[in-house]
Amino acid sequence: MTLSTAPRLLLVHAHPDDESLWTGGTIARYAAADVQVTLVTCTLGEEGEIIPESLAGLAADRADQLGGYRIGELRSACAALGVSDHRWLGGAGRWRDSGMAGMPANGHPRAFAGGDLDEQVAALAEVVAEVRPQVVVTYGPDGGYGHPDHIRAHQVTMAACTGAEGVERIFHAVTSRRATELGVAELAAVPELPFRLPAPGELPETDDAVITTSVPTAEVLATKVRALRAHSTQVSVWQSADGSARCYALSNGVAQPLPAAEFYVLAEGDPDGAAADLFGGL
Repeated sequence: MTLSTAPRLLLVHAHPDDESLWTGGTIARYAAADVQVTLVTCTLGEEGEIIPESLAGLAADRADQLGGYRIGELRSACAALGVSDHRWLGGAGRWRDSGMAGMPANGHPRAFAGGDLDEQVAALAEVVAEVRPQVVVTYGPDGGYGHPDHIRAHQVTMAACTGAEGVERIFHAVTSRRATELGVAELAAVPELPFRLPAPGELPETDDAVITTSVPTAEVLATKVRALRAHSTQVSVWQSADGSARCYALSNGVAQPLPAAEFYVLAEGDPDGAAADLFGGL
């Protein structure tokens, strides 16, 4: 990197755990390289489905305390990844997890997806003006898999960051169809796998032809796994006895591979040098 000022990376995610699931390896890699990493999380993830039975009482339809619990999970994940600057968009609890499309939670008065877009954009613009990141990461227009909060995070980020002073590139985090299929094929050969293998097309995938950037993350994969383990209400991580196979599952129990790279589509900015480095060529 040949930046005239210290490199700064801003990531905007919808819920606690998204930073680790989508971009954990990328965060760990750049944080270890002394890049200033700022993470903005838009909601507390109050509507998440809880995996451990012992914590089921935290659910939104019971004690409704999951959001507070997930603050602690995110704090642990950030410590594992090396994130020293974390912000809640608008402050902790300003906007609530909207739940999946069509759920009653979509209509909650604080639901992020139904909140005041101008207010949300202004809140993020304040962070951008303070941090002055050269590179920004969020989701694509479909939010990666259609979650209303992911879609709103995309809308807010693009509105706040496109053309903002100092922002040179905006990337959308995606999943590679090729890497996903290869990873699932490898998991299919593991006899002791505790999760169900996904059906073809069940996992979100992006055509590799549109992927512009593949950030190598093999060297920090163990760090990403530690961050995923921190989100124990939402993520189950498994490793074979000999350590040769690793994967994770959400509450649906579907095995998801952990590729040796994380993938992006450059939405704004100069692509020269960006094939394997978000800051490459800047």
